[in-house]
Amino acid sequence: MKPLHTTSLSEFPLFRRGKVRDVYDLGNKLMMVATDRISAFDVVMNEAIPDKGALLTQISLFWFSQLQHIIPHHLISSDVHTVYELTADEQRMLEGRTMIVRKTNPLPVECVVRGYLAGSGWREYQASRTVCGIALPDGLLDSSKLDAPIFTPATKAETGHDENIPFDVAIDILGEETATRVRDVSIALYQEASRMMEARGLILADTKFEFGVADDGEIILIDEALTPDSSRYWLAREYAPGMPQQNYDKQILRDWLETCDWNKQAPPPTLPASVIDGTRAKYIEAFERITGKSFA
Repeated sequence: MKPLHTTSLSEFPLFRRGKVRDVYDLGNKLMMVATDRISAFDVVMNEAIPDKGALLTQISLFWFSQLQHIIPHHLISSDVHTVYELTADEQRMLEGRTMIVRKTNPLPVECVVRGYLAGSGWREYQASRTVCGIALPDGLLDSSKLDAPIFTPATKAETGHDENIPFDVAIDILGEETATRVRDVSIALYQEASRMMEARGLILADTKFEFGVADDGEIILIDEALTPDSSRYWLAREYAPGMPQQNYDKQILRDWLETCDWNKQAPPPTLPASVIDGTRAKYIEAFERITGKSFA
């Protein structure tokens, strides 16, 4: 099937277009469509990765069903046939990559949990022996496992990278009760998901959750859940601290872009078929390892 880069619907105006998702307002709920767009270094590529949106959506659906005993989520349905205003062609276009969700007031803090030292956490540790103000012991290596998972919140950025913040700043933004609630829930979600992935030969190094406040005041899990776009998954049998690990995400794309004479500003270079195919294969492997299902 041809990759889906951008959507347009006859009966619904676009509510918001992100790097990956096109969101439509259905009145009392939202319809989130995961396209096949892919970004790197905060630039959306001109080419799309076939099936990427469907793969990410199905991973989120898996995790929403597995973790709903810890906290409610925003998912109402993934059946686009319940949206009767869609044409038959639009239903076919959106099938498998769409979530119809509750509207919420999103909390303005990204809820990151780290079980291993990687990425921005590793860079901060090298400079200060801390991550988001949390003191860590000397002697840790790139990708070292931490004694216990840590909550390292970040502010949301409309453009560019999110900024890591100490928990005290998260309290200032959210209030102590809400900040404590999302911290405790985030760690519980990470621990349960990590335990499940260990049984499937995967390490969940870190992940990012988003929460929103529903009309009734309830805090619920929103956005995506534990996809390779919001999490670092490593193959356990290849794990070796002291060096960067191979992630189940768009690392193939990033590595190729680093070899290009490109200033990391739009427009991006044209992606070769090998990078598109290799990236797709990584997302399929992630889906199959995480969910235990085959991707047909």
